[in-house]
Amino acid sequence: MIIKLPSKEERHKLFGSVPPGAKIKPTTKNGMKDLQNQKNKFLFDINQVGISNVKQPVNVHSSLSPNQQTTIATFTLTSSLPYDKKGTNMSRFVEQLEQYRRQGFILDFSTLHDFVKTLSERLEQKDTQLQVEFPWFYERKGPSSDLTGLNHTQAKMKINYTQEHGFKDEVSLTCGITTLCPCSKEISEYSAHNQRGYVTMNAQLSSDYSDDIDWKQVLLHAAESNASAYIHPILKRPDEKIVTEQAYENPRFVEDIVRLVAADLYEIDWIKGFDVECRNEESIHLHDAIALLSIKK
Repeated sequence: MIIKLPSKEERHKLFGSVPPGAKIKPTTKNGMKDLQNQKNKFLFDINQVGISNVKQPVNVHSSLSPNQQTTIATFTLTSSLPYDKKGTNMSRFVEQLEQYRRQGFILDFSTLHDFVKTLSERLEQKDTQLQVEFPWFYERKGPSSDLTGLNHTQAKMKINYTQEHGFKDEVSLTCGITTLCPCSKEISEYSAHNQRGYVTMNAQLSSDYSDDIDWKQVLLHAAESNASAYIHPILKRPDEKIVTEQAYENPRFVEDIVRLVAADLYEIDWIKGFDVECRNEESIHLHDAIALLSIKK
């Protein structure tokens, strides 16, 4: 059976479309009322206002291969707002992101410092905050086969800028490790249960830090070198033998991990304070094990 359809215009009318109404409001920017820039007593200052969950392609430099990589970053951009101003100009946040994207956005502190300072001036506000999260990839070889694959972590950079005090920089990295239970090894006649753990490190950077240092690699090493064993994307049988034996030789509780990682971070001059968390997805429980440690130098 052939169905005779009404015209597209008639179909739109059928589903509720109506002709455009009379247009009497201004169509140019100069003629439009600017609600956001109204001045009055609007009760309170606002700590942060802006945009979040904005995704952009960015370029990341790495001391580990691949040394140059493109990834997808998620931005949060905010500034404060005084009580006598109704709102901020949201479009300026996105306009500046687009400008830097077209230039080839590089995620280093030199570029981000320039970004937030320029944004503060553009918004005509005394401060700006930026947070950017992105997956960072690095190659990992099997210990025997040398077969290479890619691991990834979740990285974060955060900048607080004020005209009075300048920049406060923070970084964060979450990476996977292998842990083997010391208690299980101690009480069992043979074997011991192990699990995947996740170490999250948040570090406040001092003025001694420079972009010549790859903070990502440093934090990754602090977590992995204190684990029972590394996580590997590719393992052949000789590799697996080495990794499982290494884990058995280096049992770790979550408490052990956070203390050992904290010791490494404490010895780094350009870190002035940090938090360390280890979360184990327990293989013999439905719950996770977790430990947290915070230090201010």
